[in-house]
Amino acid sequence: MKPLAVLNKAINQQVIVELKGKRGYRGILDGYDPHMNLVLRNAEEIHDNDVRRKLDSIIVRGDNVIYISP
Repeated sequence: MKPLAVLNKAINQQVIVELKGKRGYRGILDGYDPHMNLVLRNAEEIHDNDVRRKLDSIIVRGDNVIYISP
């Protein structure tokens, strides 16, 4: 299965996005584009496994993403 097909199945579901620099976000996947830029809603910023802040929505640039876990 192609990566974008997996993302399409994860729309409106909670995902964990790991980013470069030991940062990440957990939230509901609202959308994405072919560059794997992501839109998350009801997100939490995670740094070193600690929740830092809650966000209504956030856009994550695809070139910072290490992995996305549906």
